[in-house]
Amino acid sequence: MPLRLLLTLALFAVCTVFAQDYQIDRYIPESSSSEVSMYVMVSSSSEQQMTPAVTSSSATLATSSSSANFVAESSSAKTKPNPYNLPDELMPLWDSMSMRQKAAQMIMVYLTTPEFIIDNEIGGVLITGKHLRSANLYLQQMSTIDSNLKIPLLVATDQEGGIVNRLASYSDQWRSTPSALEMRHMDVSKIQSFAIKAGKALKDLKINMNLAPVLDPSKDHRDKNSFMEESRRSWGNDTTNAYKVREFVKGMRKSKIVCVSKHFPGYDSWTNSDHQISISTSPKETILKNVSFFKTLAKDIPVTMMSSVQFMRISNRPAVFDKNIVKMARQYAPDMVMLTDDLWGTSLRAWASGKTQIPPHKNYPDKDFKRLITSVIDAGNDILMISYTSKAKDMLNIMMKLCENNSKYTQRIEESAARILKLKYKMGLIK
Repeated sequence: MPLRLLLTLALFAVCTVFAQDYQIDRYIPESSSSEVSMYVMVSSSSEQQMTPAVTSSSATLATSSSSANFVAESSSAKTKPNPYNLPDELMPLWDSMSMRQKAAQMIMVYLTTPEFIIDNEIGGVLITGKHLRSANLYLQQMSTIDSNLKIPLLVATDQEGGIVNRLASYSDQWRSTPSALEMRHMDVSKIQSFAIKAGKALKDLKINMNLAPVLDPSKDHRDKNSFMEESRRSWGNDTTNAYKVREFVKGMRKSKIVCVSKHFPGYDSWTNSDHQISISTSPKETILKNVSFFKTLAKDIPVTMMSSVQFMRISNRPAVFDKNIVKMARQYAPDMVMLTDDLWGTSLRAWASGKTQIPPHKNYPDKDFKRLITSVIDAGNDILMISYTSKAKDMLNIMMKLCENNSKYTQRIEESAARILKLKYKMGLIK
């Protein structure tokens, strides 16, 4: 029998046995009219891989150059780095984003016009009672944004209850809501029921983030009622009420609202950092005690707002600017998203300026604002909230300049953008 025929029969037998265990598919390269290659597709529950079986133009087993390229490309696709442990579903979006778009995800501004949000591809907006007093106009604005923005917004408001009650501006039915102090004494089922109801009202207003609960201490370091306690905003002085806070958070979550704990490491200053320079003289032991409330609830609440207070016993700058304090807040949950309080607050601008008296808004020096933004990024914060909306453009420009001058800022911005996108994905905002 001729040698060519023997080889052909042997090869046919091999392929027949091989086909009993594997699904065979045929692939005809569009670029070739003379050569037909046959590939074996190995099927499994987890993956499919094409491997070359035989080339009809030759009686010998061979691997075509096209198949080698295919396998190499498949292997490359499977081993492509997934930065910052992003879900695979987010990788097409991530790969399509420019550095400026990633930086824009880090910005949360007071909502002004839809055009500003859309043009700058901002990642989040802050909603106040002023917006909700004109609910129809506000909802029209949000509808315009939703229709034109590539990545859905984080839409945040302060709905703590008590005196911090944005829903009261929307409807008289929300004129009276229990404060944190009152909820501390409520049955857990009533706490969750209230949170579900309030959360649904927020969701109907296209809000998906509640800047609550307040985990600041009810006692200052002198064991006197704190500013937050006097305002009825504190959930307590230790972790005793943690199980009740969880019910509040759980109720909000059931209405698709994510909560934010604040203000790490525990606001115990008697001045308002939005309007005054705020300093705490609490000893380190007291500060660590206050941190325990945040630590206990770190797995329940995925976002933490940093304090603008300067804790003199552990830092020479406000907490939001201190890398070690931000790191402390994240050590119990690596994907914790760190949110600043209003960066236009007096306490922060005073520190950035190195002055005890700061100039009016229109005269605020660019170099001071650059120092403020650079410091807050260096510290490891993820979402930069500011009530002075037009400054968002300056923030973006500063971040882009930082990236141009030092590659470490590219990584820093990407780290934050990745955390924010993962949060939006878990919230169901990114499908």
